[in-house]
Amino acid sequence: MLTTGRSRTVALGVIALAVLAAAGATWAFHKDGGPSRVTEAAAARASHSKPKGRSDSPAPRPAAPRDPLGAAARSFLSTRSGTVLAAVYDARSGMTWTLGRGKPQAEASIVKVDILETLLARRHSDDMRLSARDKSLARAMIEDSDNDAATALWDEAGGARGIRRFNASVGLADTTPSSCVACPGFAWPGWGLSTTTATDQLALLRELLRPNSQLTDAQREYALSLMEHVTPAQRWGVTSGVPLRTTVALKNGWLPLTSADDDWQINSIGWVSGQGRGYLMAVLSTGNPTEQYGIDTIDRLAGIVWRQLR
Repeated sequence: MLTTGRSRTVALGVIALAVLAAAGATWAFHKDGGPSRVTEAAAARASHSKPKGRSDSPAPRPAAPRDPLGAAARSFLSTRSGTVLAAVYDARSGMTWTLGRGKPQAEASIVKVDILETLLARRHSDDMRLSARDKSLARAMIEDSDNDAATALWDEAGGARGIRRFNASVGLADTTPSSCVACPGFAWPGWGLSTTTATDQLALLRELLRPNSQLTDAQREYALSLMEHVTPAQRWGVTSGVPLRTTVALKNGWLPLTSADDDWQINSIGWVSGQGRGYLMAVLSTGNPTEQYGIDTIDRLAGIVWRQLR
């Protein structure tokens, strides 16, 4: 969403660092944070240019990153009302951290990423491409968070049954699609009442960042491109505290759970890549007295995560 001219290939490259490192690949980071592979030939030249007498023992392994959801995050959330579930996955180390306990929470508009992935997977399995209509609806759904577009694509993706089937195929164990779109007594589209956990959202996002059997490379880059171009008014959440020259692909969700607007569901999920960092973050929060209160909570938590992962 917060774009700085960097391509999706950076995002796809960073997520592969842990795998490639295990295979012996050598990587370096550009000044602005993007990864570039050092060729084996260059690495070999470097190995032969060491001063004589210098030990050939391997360099010490880098220290494990600090827990981005550790003491600073817990201390901050202790001052906030509501219930927050958060999870962070660091692509460099392969480590995942979680914070908060509780039952799955309403997805609100972050379910639109699930809708999009399900639709893309369905088109892939049918050996079909998205139609011009599908693309127009997908752009409106992700970049503008258009609800009518989401309802149309919910149906195209096979509704709750189709999304449930896709979720099972990618390992989402605690996500339940809503059984209704027009739900009695609820003024908003019912797909927003689908429930999920922060760790399930990380699993869903990882499908966009690593090769898999469900989505083609082109489909994954397409989805990330939409998430990188969310309308400016919705550039909050996981983008908070992230400097320029950083790539952020995200989707946010906000939903009043009561007619009195005194209990807001506020969520943010996304991928952050730049300045030596590459991580996924998912935050769900409920029991917020106002919409802005929930946004402020996630904004400040996201800033803590960015700083802790330096």
